[in-house]
Amino acid sequence: MRKNRIFITAALALFLVFTAIRVERAAPQDPQSNKPADKTSNSQLPEQKPGGQDRIPPFLTDLVSLPVTVTDTYNRLVTELHKQDFEVFEDKVKQEISFFSDVDAPVNLGIIFDVSGSMKGKLDRAINALKAFIQTSHSDDDFFLVGFNQRANLLAEFTDGEALANKLTLVDPKGQTALYDAAYLGIEKVKQGRHNRNAILLISDGQDNSSRYTYRELRRVLKEAGVQIYCIGIVEMGGAAGGTLDMQGQAILEEIAQTTGGKAFFPRSAAELEDSTTRVALELRHQYSIGYSPTNVSRDGQWHKIKVKVKASKGFSNLKVQHKEGYYAVAGKSVQ
Repeated sequence: MRKNRIFITAALALFLVFTAIRVERAAPQDPQSNKPADKTSNSQLPEQKPGGQDRIPPFLTDLVSLPVTVTDTYNRLVTELHKQDFEVFEDKVKQEISFFSDVDAPVNLGIIFDVSGSMKGKLDRAINALKAFIQTSHSDDDFFLVGFNQRANLLAEFTDGEALANKLTLVDPKGQTALYDAAYLGIEKVKQGRHNRNAILLISDGQDNSSRYTYRELRRVLKEAGVQIYCIGIVEMGGAAGGTLDMQGQAILEEIAQTTGGKAFFPRSAAELEDSTTRVALELRHQYSIGYSPTNVSRDGQWHKIKVKVKASKGFSNLKVQHKEGYYAVAGKSVQ
């Protein structure tokens, strides 16, 4: 009798387990439970900073983008302008502005630094000016360093400004000046950065006399790259005759800056040198980012000239607008 009770109890237990399994399988499942993770969920969307966008939306693939600096007759930076204050022309045809931002956004910054023999006695002052530039720059800027004499070398990968400046304290100035090679290396490197904006600060006291690249070859690269270059040409230091930067050398630095939408400075003292680098840092932090989709959609490889104007308004007159000169319309290549 006792054996029968044990058998009946065991059979009942198995029946209850089997029934529970069938109920679980029959229960309706959450339709979202077996779906793959949504790649555009809120947790994975890029964060937008308050006050506007600092990056051009990735879906605007045909957008021509350009940083724009506006100054008044006293060379003071003009801020607080709005989208409706600007007009953009490509090959003299007015374009519709489809992207606008005045956010103080971080930049990929290449420092191209002359360490040739003529920089002896000037290096410390140039490093101090570079430190002033770094201190004035955006706290999230990424810096790399290219040093050049008769050869251009990458001295520091993307890093913070303090680590970069320390690299220069170990440099012994010597050799000739491969400025064009250094500019080419800097342009290629800066495009590898994580930020949307690219710029280069080039500091030299002499004109090129050792590069493999010619200036004509470099100029083509400058027009294609879409990288702003600011040039500091050290003409004279401490009131005495300085490096070998003659009128031709100054003209080349001015053309490099103008072609790319940057600016060239020629300080003649340590104080002016520091003022110049600080000014560059401030300009980079007070630029307007403007984008438009060209009405001419052909990607024929031709050069297209850009002109940006600020509409006349009360309180502002004779404003100077600084930006890159144009771009080559190459198929499959974004324009920055």
